Amino acid sequence: MSSTGRLVAVTGVSGAGKTLAIQTLEDIGYFCIDNLPPSMLESLRERVLSGQRMAVVVDTRAGEPLEQAEETLTRMKQDGLPVEVLFLDCADEILIRRFKETRRPHPLASAEPSLSKAICKERALLAPLKAIADHTLDTTLFRPQDLREAIRKLYGDEKTLSPLRVRVVSFGFKYGVPADADLVFDVRFLRNPHYVPSLKPKPGTDAAVREYVLGDAETQEFLERMRNFLAYLLPRYEREGKAYLTVGIGCTGGRHRSVVLGEELGAWFAAQGYRATVEHRDVARGEA
Repeated sequence: MSSTGRLVAVTGVSGAGKTLAIQTLEDIGYFCIDNLPPSMLESLRERVLSGQRMAVVVDTRAGEPLEQAEETLTRMKQDGLPVEVLFLDCADEILIRRFKETRRPHPLASAEPSLSKAICKERALLAPLKAIADHTLDTTLFRPQDLREAIRKLYGDEKTLSPLRVRVVSFGFKYGVPADADLVFDVRFLRNPHYVPSLKPKPGTDAAVREYVLGDAETQEFLERMRNFLAYLLPRYEREGKAYLTVGIGCTGGRHRSVVLGEELGAWFAAQGYRATVEHRDVARGEA
């Protein structure tokens, strides 16, 4: 059996944060299924044995007896599978407030129109799963970022890439700033290969152009300052749950300087553990 396989069964009272929990698990590399019927849990055995990391939400929405989920998960544990049950709890008054704020019906509303009684009934139905929980998180006082951080601490590891996906786009200001850029860096102040006859026709991906741009002390100083700035920002973006970040690097035509800096920045992001892609929007549109 692969040591990387794992099944996390997320359960708990409605309104306690299961949706955010499963989204966070997906961000850190788990294959996730929301609202899985208990009768289908056994079908995941082979996936876990093959090394897949999976997370499922099992709760009262499925309309099946949760005792079946408790029995299946217990049996999997006894068979040596890496299975964990995460139970999310929350104070009743906070759950009531959350349902009123979102105006969403409780899963048991059709059977029990009183919200407080529906919550009480749900707790009773969830009792078998709560009894076998490996971890219980009380989200009463949690902000969304607190729950995300708790999930990452429980189920992430040193090899897990950051959930923040970064896209670096080089561009030319003469063609407009990318509309979806979150951050934009203007590198038109750096020395320009456009004015070097042998470099002018070559793109920023060419080794000679790269050497020329990076060989300038001002470029190195700018790179250091930009990396320090981003090193400060990125953990704060992650803390707030930002999933995607687009960074624009612009020069005049998007052919030389921005391409070189874009490549450098993309490599730096990857070295820091981020899923990073690099695009050169305007490199083929003409000379800078």
